[in-house]
Amino acid sequence: MARFEGLDFYDIDALLTEEERAIRDSVRSWVDDNVIPIIEQHARAGTFPTHLAREMGEMGFLGANLDGYGCPGLNNIAYGLICQELERGDSGIRSFASVQGSLVMYPIHAFGTEAQKETWLPRLAAGEAIGCFGLTEPDHGSNPSGMVTKAEDKGSHYVLNGAKMWITNGTLADVAVVWAKLDGVIHGFIVEKGMEGFSAPEMKGKHSLRASVTSELVFDNVEIPKENLLPHVKGLRGPFSCLNNARYGISWGALGAAMACFHAARSYSVERTQFDRPIASFQLVQNKLAWMLREITKGQLLAWKLGKMKDDGSLIHEQISLAKMNNVDIALQIARVARDIHGANGILDEYPVMRHMANLESVYTYEGTHDIHNLILGRWITGIQAFV
Repeated sequence: MARFEGLDFYDIDALLTEEERAIRDSVRSWVDDNVIPIIEQHARAGTFPTHLAREMGEMGFLGANLDGYGCPGLNNIAYGLICQELERGDSGIRSFASVQGSLVMYPIHAFGTEAQKETWLPRLAAGEAIGCFGLTEPDHGSNPSGMVTKAEDKGSHYVLNGAKMWITNGTLADVAVVWAKLDGVIHGFIVEKGMEGFSAPEMKGKHSLRASVTSELVFDNVEIPKENLLPHVKGLRGPFSCLNNARYGISWGALGAAMACFHAARSYSVERTQFDRPIASFQLVQNKLAWMLREITKGQLLAWKLGKMKDDGSLIHEQISLAKMNNVDIALQIARVARDIHGANGILDEYPVMRHMANLESVYTYEGTHDIHNLILGRWITGIQAFV
């Protein structure tokens, strides 16, 4: 298959600054050279390529849109383009960067003390330390307010009890940002690897996100120093603000997976012959490719506009829901159609489409399910909340 050159039917490059294009191109080359050659091997083995963590830090991918403390301070368009190219490699690679930047570094940056920022942000930005985010529980996913993980104030410290589920990077993490109820109110806590009573067993047997580490977090009377509380936020505003940052990155990342599938399908259709003709010459195949192009182009314009609004501060969270929901939905459909164009070959890991399709089934669900984002938009349209 030919080397990926991008898909830009509406000349979106003209909307980007020279710096944004340069960042996109450098990430694209890095993915081609460092992710594509090894990702199928890791997907087969069910392992994350941990050696890439420091490389991503050196390249400025981690906490890319945060300022200071060793963070690159890029705008949100540049950050989105990073997510797009990382997920073109694999959703697990983008998930690693999203969790590190949006779900771990962001809350420390936004809600932490100066000491917490100086301790963790430079190490996380460099990929020297790995973080995870503990919100979802075994019985509380779309309803985080029902969480049962709790912290008790013991005077000199807090004691944390409970469990979290579906935690990206959990087993690898040096630090976890964990949300728990303290006197009935949700607070964020920094939990460090090695604290007595804290364990993070890896979840096995996944058919999706196989090149990503997914874990449980278990807290059994874990003593948390008072200085590990995130002091500048309480309630669901804290975790929801983190999730909105992650959802923004997903709206770009899903396009990367979609473009990888389009590129694979187009390349295959031109080379594959049936009835003495390349299958690209048949109307049915051309119709599918044209539909892919249409949906990717709409998704690109949606993501670009979302990034401009995020940078100028006019963004509302419902707009993030629309972009996350739409772009993941079309990416999953494109992966399925690309698999169809590949025929039986589409199930082989010689081609990337089945891996992307399986990954996108998880992306469709995490950081707010497709249905929940529909209901968020329904509430905005009608003023009536339908999911409580």
